[in-house]
Parts: sequence; structure tokens; C-alpha cells
Amino acid sequence: MSLDLADVTLTYPDGENRLTALDHVTLSVAKGDLAAVVGPSGSGKSSLLAVAATLVTPDAGAVHVDGVATTGMGRGALAALRRRAIGIVFQQPNLLPSLTAAEQLQVMTTLAGRSPAGARDRARELLDAVGLAAQAGRRPHQLSGGQRQRVNIARALMNDPVVLLVDEPTSALDHERGAAVIDLIGRLTRERGTATVLVTHDRDHLAAADRIVAMRDGRLHDAT
Repeated sequence: MSLDLADVTLTYPDGENRLTALDHVTLSVAKGDLAAVVGPSGSGKSSLLAVAATLVTPDAGAVHVDGVATTGMGRGALAALRRRAIGIVFQQPNLLPSLTAAEQLQVMTTLAGRSPAGARDRARELLDAVGLAAQAGRRPHQLSGGQRQRVNIARALMNDPVVLLVDEPTSALDHERGAAVIDLIGRLTRERGTATVLVTHDRDHLAAADRIVAMRDGRLHDAT
């Protein structure tokens, strides 16, 4: 499996006690598969993504990314693993206002410490893949909300991640644009062979998912 969480438990301080955010969570996602995690706010979805992204270390359990066990890895090694293997689509695109759509992607190559050679062509190829080839030279204020989210998705794919983590991509979009974004994520997952985890409170657009699980009180359940 490209992403494997095994019996993961995560707690946070809560006064004199500890609050359980993830309670013995197990989730495996293979290359080319899209797993959708649904649930209300506060159910543990964001904590699940944070652990999968290696941004938070769980209290117990094991996390493997692209076959690499993350337990005991230092901050530098985890950061290098994220740059190499993990793409994150944030809930808000947070695009840099001064950069064009193509430049938003190209800067990811620099941040990852990779050679800039070919970055422009790679950026344009990804923008074409998300249907934005004609908008490559536009800045965020010249793009619609759905277009900005598509740039966000393309940016997450810039460094060829093995794992793609997607946080509430439809929260700021209307029904039609939300459905289009979810369909796009499903298509790119299959075409690019990523192990994709999509967390959302919206059950309306999940036909593209290979598996749907529900999160309640920090536990995963079969979706109903």
C-alpha cells in the first residue's frame, strides 16, 4: 500500500485530561485508489489528514508512506519525505496573489530543492490536465473559485507525489463546481496513480470514490 495507517491513536491535552482525536484508526490506500472519509466537523477528519501527512505524530500505531515507516523519523527526514512523496490539497487554495497560475506550480519545484529545468513545461502540462491551459498566465484575482481550486490541485501534483491528501475541496464551491472538482480528483487519481484520501462533510459528490468510510468520534466506520 502506498499509504497505510495501522491502529493509530492520537490524543491532545484537554485541561487535566486528554481528548482522543483518533481512536485506533486503520486505513490503507493503494496507488490509483480514492478513499473518501466523510463525517461532521469535529469527528477527527482533520486529525486523520494531519497524521497521514506526517505533520502530527500519533501517540500509538504505525504510519507508512510509500513503504517507509515514519515512526521515529526526525523532523528533517519527515519534511524530506513530504516533499518527495506527499501532495496536499488544502481547503483554501491560498494562492500567492502576485504569481500566475503557472508560477504557483513552478515555485513548488524550488521549495522541494529540485532543479528548475523543465518546471515550466511540467506546470503547463498539469494545468492542461486540470483544464486550465488557457489560464496559465492569469493571477488568482482573474480566476473563478473553481479555477483557483483546480490550480490548488495541480500544485499538489507538481512534484509527482505518491500520496495525495485532499481537505474539504468543495467547501467554498457551489454544487456544480463542487461535483466537477471531485470528478477531477477521481480522474487524476487514476491517471497519476496516487493513493488519494479525500475528507469531506459533503456526501453528494462521491461517485468517483473507490471506497467511502465514515468518521465519528475519532473512529472509522463503514459508510451508510
